[in-house]
Amino acid sequence: MGIVNATPDSFSGDGKLGQTAIDSALRMIDDGADILDIGGESTRPGADKISVREELDRILPLVKVLSSHSIPISVDTTKAEVAQAALEHGASIINDVSGGTFDEKMLPLIASSDCGFVMMHLRGTPQTMQWSEKTTNATNDVITEIVHFWNAQIQTAIELGIDKNCIALDPGFGFGKSIEENLETLRRGKELKSLGHPLLCAVSRKSTIGKVLNIENPEERIWGSAACAAIAINNDYDILRVHDVREMRQVACMVDALRQRHHPPIHAP
Repeated sequence: MGIVNATPDSFSGDGKLGQTAIDSALRMIDDGADILDIGGESTRPGADKISVREELDRILPLVKVLSSHSIPISVDTTKAEVAQAALEHGASIINDVSGGTFDEKMLPLIASSDCGFVMMHLRGTPQTMQWSEKTTNATNDVITEIVHFWNAQIQTAIELGIDKNCIALDPGFGFGKSIEENLETLRRGKELKSLGHPLLCAVSRKSTIGKVLNIENPEERIWGSAACAAIAINNDYDILRVHDVREMRQVACMVDALRQRHHPPIHAP
């Protein structure tokens, strides 16, 4: 899943708007992306909220153009109104970092469509989720907390009419969690997979990698991202959400080959 940040304030420094964003997305397709994930509102810690209108102005031109290519389009949003417009213009997946909790209209909207739904776990909001001792759940086990949230939210989704086969799960690496908790979500992927849904790994260039490696510039965290991707795949994650499609596709195909799983051919550099 290639990340298309249609924002001026992306944490990774790769935010692009208009034709520049379209060109970047088309390169990701050439590099072997299987899905494109378009986001118009930054979810980095401390990010400012934007209006529905501004978010739509950023993403709809991209959705309209990119959905004409033979690749599924995901839209990263917590707003049901944005999700609905994106689905009407060609998107087929909604990736909600709140897991459908920020907007009470989101789950009913998903239920009324046949789209895919990525349900993420987070603590707080992008404005408040900087990790601290106060954010840690009383169970003191992040995996237990995530699974508890997913079980409840999946049940709600199914009761509203969402097909359970349309739900993928993201443990929310970096969203209100400590460095150790973030790493734990990768180490214990097999436990997270026990719920029977596809798992999405979204660690690319994130600050935990920077802190472990003492690398401040997110664009220089590619090797740390590759290590995380390899571990994630080996621990039963199914989807990699990445900035660096060509390189991470090589990682994915090599790990699959080592595990003797089917892997698609990659384009020679």
